[in-house]
Amino acid sequence: MSKPSTLDLIRQVASHALGSAEILLLEWLPEGTRSGKEWVARNTTRGDRHAGSFGVSIDSGRWNDFADNAAHGGDLVSLLAYLRGCRQVEAAQEIDQRLSLGLFSSTNMDTQRLTKRIKASEEARRVASQIERERLQKKHSDVALQAAELWRMAKPADRQHNYLQAKGVQPLNLRQLSQGRLLVPLCCEGRLVNLQIINAHGVKRFLAGGRVQSCYSPLGKISDGCRLYICEGWATGATLHIHTDSPVVCAMNAGNLKAVAMAMRERYGQSVELVIAGDDDRQTLGNPGRIAANRAANAAGAMVLFPEWPADAHKDLSDFNDLHLWRSQHKKIQS
Repeated sequence: MSKPSTLDLIRQVASHALGSAEILLLEWLPEGTRSGKEWVARNTTRGDRHAGSFGVSIDSGRWNDFADNAAHGGDLVSLLAYLRGCRQVEAAQEIDQRLSLGLFSSTNMDTQRLTKRIKASEEARRVASQIERERLQKKHSDVALQAAELWRMAKPADRQHNYLQAKGVQPLNLRQLSQGRLLVPLCCEGRLVNLQIINAHGVKRFLAGGRVQSCYSPLGKISDGCRLYICEGWATGATLHIHTDSPVVCAMNAGNLKAVAMAMRERYGQSVELVIAGDDDRQTLGNPGRIAANRAANAAGAMVLFPEWPADAHKDLSDFNDLHLWRSQHKKIQS
């Protein structure tokens, strides 16, 4: 029997690595977090300040950086090679050693035995994936019930809440729990499935284990012929809704813009005019806000717009709420 080629060995390592994807990703990108079937993290190879633009599929190993069109790959071997700045064979050997696979050290490995081993591994992974899908569905259902109960218990948000005052917006549809915790509803197909909780200091978190991907926070009523804005954060969406009186859906982060835009197009077809109101991350390498907005617009056949910055606006400003706050402060200074 002929020995597997180096390319075959790399492919086998990539296949085996999927069974330990979450363990490996936690080691390679320790600041990342799991969001559904994706590991969302900062890109450690560049000056990425926030997680959201760099994601890795836990099921397939595919990875992509919204801020860099050249940064993408189809498996975990290519990801490690990218992160280490090494050749794929070196990355494959590191994974092989880390998982004690023995593929590179077993020089006399029988090809048929290797093939059977791979097929068995793929079947085990398929079963594990099915179990994981069922577990996630149950978790999502439980979190949706928790979100509904918290939403029922909460009261309309206080207009004087520190976060709302800092953002210069009205509470609109937000609700509030004790200790100044604001509740931002996340919906899917019109149903409440999760909440973003914002505390009195502006720290944000979602209910653990709830759906986020393809979900959105709605503002205003969507009707035939209307212009529907899609943006990232809730404060940006509130600013757009207040100033335009048009409905808005907030995707909550750049990595979710495309999924939400596609969901809106699928749900409403051509009966609404979709506009992606993107963030302009001028201080972040590659400007992931612009890239994500443009990709969402292209995918959903939508228009796209970005804040138009005055010449003296600070470079740290990035979204429409920042622009609103800058203009408000500028008026106060002039008056």
